[in-house]
Amino acid sequence: VQLQASGGGLVQAGGSLRLSCAASGHAFVNYHIGWFRQAPGKEREFVASMHRSSSSTYYADSVKGRFTISRHNTKNTAYLQMSSLKPEDTAVYYCAVTTSVRYGLGYGRDYNSWSQGTQVTVSS
Repeated sequence: VQLQASGGGLVQAGGSLRLSCAASGHAFVNYHIGWFRQAPGKEREFVASMHRSSSSTYYADSVKGRFTISRHNTKNTAYLQMSSLKPEDTAVYYCAVTTSVRYGLGYGRDYNSWSQGTQVTVSS
């Protein structure tokens, strides 16, 4: 499956952005979805994930209550709605998918397809 992330940009602290992750090539409904981010000089970190059944979602503590992951299977698209953005949310954001889980959806090693990054910059 090929993934394309979009929707990043420059926003003031307290603002909102919605990232999109468009998938092509395979039935999107079969995939678990994850969002990750990487800030300059830092390691990639988990942001949010959603089980393919949409029954379970998980969030990093740093974004819980501010970010919402969702999916629209008929559009083959996943979303990350980001609200109350903070300067520390500044990073390149990536979406990823997998059909199987070994370590857990919070671990990047479980994902086998990744998007290119989309830059999110939050100014103070």
